[in-house]
Amino acid sequence: MTLLNLPGLKEMVTEISDQKKLPKTVVEDALSEALLKGYEKFRRSQRLGENVFDEEYFNNFEVELDLEEEGFRVLATKAIVETIENSDHQIGLQEVQAVAPEAQLGDTVVLDVTPDKEEFGRMAAIQTKQVLAQKLRDHQRKMIQEEFQDLDDHERVLNAKVLRFERQSVIMEVSSGPGRAAVEAELPRREQLPNDNYRANSTFRVYLKEVAETPRRGAQLIVSRANAALVVYLFENEVPEIQDGTVRIVAVAREAVPPSRHIGPRTKIAVDTLERDVDPVGACIGARGSRIQVVVNELRGEKIDVIRWSPDPATYIANALSPARVEQLFLVDPEERQAHVLVAEDQLSLAIGKDGQNVRLAAKLTGWKIDIKDIAKYKPEEIPLAMQRQNSDFFTAPPEALGAPSSLDDRASLSMAVEQEE
Repeated sequence: MTLLNLPGLKEMVTEISDQKKLPKTVVEDALSEALLKGYEKFRRSQRLGENVFDEEYFNNFEVELDLEEEGFRVLATKAIVETIENSDHQIGLQEVQAVAPEAQLGDTVVLDVTPDKEEFGRMAAIQTKQVLAQKLRDHQRKMIQEEFQDLDDHERVLNAKVLRFERQSVIMEVSSGPGRAAVEAELPRREQLPNDNYRANSTFRVYLKEVAETPRRGAQLIVSRANAALVVYLFENEVPEIQDGTVRIVAVAREAVPPSRHIGPRTKIAVDTLERDVDPVGACIGARGSRIQVVVNELRGEKIDVIRWSPDPATYIANALSPARVEQLFLVDPEERQAHVLVAEDQLSLAIGKDGQNVRLAAKLTGWKIDIKDIAKYKPEEIPLAMQRQNSDFFTAPPEALGAPSSLDDRASLSMAVEQEE
């Protein structure tokens, strides 16, 4: 049988396999498909201007690689017929019986139709290279999808190493686990933390935000340092009481990339427990802040407020505005989830926060629209008449209701009612 030589074929397959992190069999299949496309290009170039080849015309052709001899053959499966109408798909009975007397009409035979190297041509070779590159990309994309698409939430936090920079994005190297091949991931500008210092070979923990299902330029994986789920993972990893279910994370609101550069990243996290003798806030903070400090360090100094969740909306809202001290609180429209919060004049700026960050995060955390008002200037007529008659919707915050407010440095998404970040 004719063999069209490809010097260095075996070495090339091994090199591509190592470079692209693909099994050798996948590379061989991709190369066979690419060579067949090159053969199609060669055949079509011989009949330019003639519409004789439809999309399925070459379905009976295949390419056979020979790694030991370093070459390939083009084979065609043809049906045995009495009268030949298409020599690419059929062969005469008499011709076959000359070498195989037992052949019958309707049988098929596989024939070597490998062209000469000179005939194969430069254009066919270029087509082969282009198709091979595309096939390899397709296989890589499929393998990455299969490896990363169905990771559990706790598996979506990955260790990443900075490789290079493209425009405003950071290209990182990530792996789905020990022993797995590393692949490239993109950390877009909008998913970066303002306090991070991205340098070549520096390492970070990132959250796998998206696995692209359709072809796209650049990395197929999109990772984030700003996603709330990253903070949740860090607390779960650091707080044993969260791991064993004693303490639960109820909700998280994170502003990792503030709208103004004059304010820093900040997170509010609401925690709770069913155990009377367990302080959920203290468990997250740790002795002398040891536990939360690990999270803060990983997030490069991001501020974190850990507050106690409460089933009572008024208490929950008051806690969420920590570290500000709430004097009174009215749930003025429970259906629309709107509340008026009254604070002393010296607590007004603290409750609102710089550029409104504190009240904005409290609103995200609780799901209520919160209006902060100076208690000295609040007029009774601002309270709806129905509210004046329903003392159950009026809240005066005693010190013991709020507990010890804890303002530290960062936390993210969750179990029961987490803020989903886009």
